[in-house]
Amino acid sequence: MKTNKSFTKRIKVTKNGKLKARKSGQNHFNAKESASEKSSKRRTKTVNMSNRALRRFLPGVKTK
Repeated sequence: MKTNKSFTKRIKVTKNGKLKARKSGQNHFNAKESASEKSSKRRTKTVNMSNRALRRFLPGVKTK
């Protein structure tokens, strides 16, 4: 099965095999949000995926 390239560009696999991704909703309409909301959006989040989804979207990636 082919790797989903658009998905792999949005995900980073760390040294220990965790998946990190950027939080959604950061591109525009941020002026009205509080400072704490803006700063929390700057952080990345860990992505939890089932093994089935990992095989489908990231077939060559080894994760824990």
